[in-house]
Amino acid sequence: MTGPDNINGISRRERKKKSDLFVCPLGGMGEIGKNLTVFGYGEDYIVIDCGLKFPEEDMLGIDFVIPDATFLVENKSKIRGIFITHGHEDHIGALPFILPRLDVPVYCSRLAGGLIENKMLDANTGYHPDFRYVEACDKVSAGCFEVEFIQMCHSIPDAFALVVHTPAGAIVHSGDFKFDPTPIDGNRADYSALARLGDEGVLLLMSDSTNVERPGSTPSEKMIGQTFERLFRLYKDRRIVVATFSSNLNRTRMIFATAARFNRKVLLVGRSMVANVELALRLGTLDVPEGQMISAQEAEELPDNRVVILTTGSQGEPFSGLVMMSRGTHRQVKLGSKDLVIISATPIPGNEKLVSQTVNRLFACSAEVIYERDEKIHVSGHASRDELMLMLSLTRPRFFVPCHGEYRHLVRHAQLAREMGVNAKNIFILQNGDILKFNGSSKAEVAGHAPADAVLIDGFVLGEFEGSILRERREMAENGVVVVSVVLNGDMRPAAPVQIQTRGSVYSSEDGGTLRELESAVLAALAQFSRSPGARRETLPTEIRKRIREKLDMNPRCYPTIIPLVTYI
Repeated sequence: MTGPDNINGISRRERKKKSDLFVCPLGGMGEIGKNLTVFGYGEDYIVIDCGLKFPEEDMLGIDFVIPDATFLVENKSKIRGIFITHGHEDHIGALPFILPRLDVPVYCSRLAGGLIENKMLDANTGYHPDFRYVEACDKVSAGCFEVEFIQMCHSIPDAFALVVHTPAGAIVHSGDFKFDPTPIDGNRADYSALARLGDEGVLLLMSDSTNVERPGSTPSEKMIGQTFERLFRLYKDRRIVVATFSSNLNRTRMIFATAARFNRKVLLVGRSMVANVELALRLGTLDVPEGQMISAQEAEELPDNRVVILTTGSQGEPFSGLVMMSRGTHRQVKLGSKDLVIISATPIPGNEKLVSQTVNRLFACSAEVIYERDEKIHVSGHASRDELMLMLSLTRPRFFVPCHGEYRHLVRHAQLAREMGVNAKNIFILQNGDILKFNGSSKAEVAGHAPADAVLIDGFVLGEFEGSILRERREMAENGVVVVSVVLNGDMRPAAPVQIQTRGSVYSSEDGGTLRELESAVLAALAQFSRSPGARRETLPTEIRKRIREKLDMNPRCYPTIIPLVTYI
């Protein structure tokens, strides 16, 4: 494995003198989403992807989760750019929160750039990224690195695998991919480029592990087209509502094409759906006949069998178009017995309950509902086991790191790599933050760890690391809140009656006996405080909590959050 004689002006002899190449994933290991990986050599760093993860069920009130950017911010002077594999949120969604703190160029397709720009506007960051647009087969120099973009198939156009040519050898980062022989947009994965890299020598392969447990190959997207054709023909007398990911533009292309063949017009519902379709039309990624997209008012004037509603909400998102329809609160669309609803997506792990609740409400609206367990109305955008074997066979890497999957997926993918002939000593199952260092092209080891906590986002507010904020919310959700308001005069004596309110607690504000006991506890705390010479004001809330806790210890399984509010006049 020798690689090219010269990379960005560094000869093979000079490369041998250096051995400080490292790879550090800050997200995407042992989880679905939050993908971000740092590559470093000397004083040059690059970043691949910068995504978010949707919250788990117990993350109360959290909208999404992003990687910890501490390591990036501390080394931002060394970062030569962020390279984007494709425009899905688990690969670009954290950029509004991280990119303005780094202020480095973003290398991506025009489609991904447009999606990133939309997210920046939504977050109201006021930051305008420095986009450097690329296409398949392009090569970009970034410090001592050269990054090559290879066409791949996924559920969104312009998906790339990235080849990072380093002084120590070539690293192939697969991105999200599958080997679809009949892609909707006609752009097949570039097998020849992957085979060429295998012939030249691949130091490290980092490969998508999402579907490693699925045998065979992932079905082609064209299979979904056949299902839509059959359903449109079978339900030709009904209005059809299709819910899918707004970023799944290949699926969107198919729905428009099928609607046109059955002489139906398309109404877009959901802000992200409208924004993404308009972007794709502007860039030429999507081709829609003039007049096929209609407004809500035009849809009302057409017969049911002439309308298709394309909406967001396939994951049961609370304020999405489909969910509002299912609740009967959507201003423009009311569902009934003359509607067919097709949910063309599978639930993201953690969203199963939300999707199930949405399906139940749709049935309660008397609509006919078709979802994955009934029909083949969704295929994955990720490679199954046979395709992962093909990726390993084409690239023939010396080292292997499975990525983009839960921990069991990474383990299964590592086992597959061993079966395909990769030396077991050269396979690394990394955790977020692990720093994998290479000693030339012959040896690698995990040597160090970077901060890689999860950062919680509530709305567009950057929250704390996963821990304290969730612990507080869980405590309040489980046991409620007791709020104590105390007004003191200059002599540190009560100037008004003690006020106690409870919310979500078994100790009700209407329970006079309990409230009198709590009030006496507060007054005892105030008396103790006033008798203590040199007592500091800031210690009073702690004393109040202590006294109330003593009263509530009669029920040791219920510990409401106690919030003292002390006012001095």
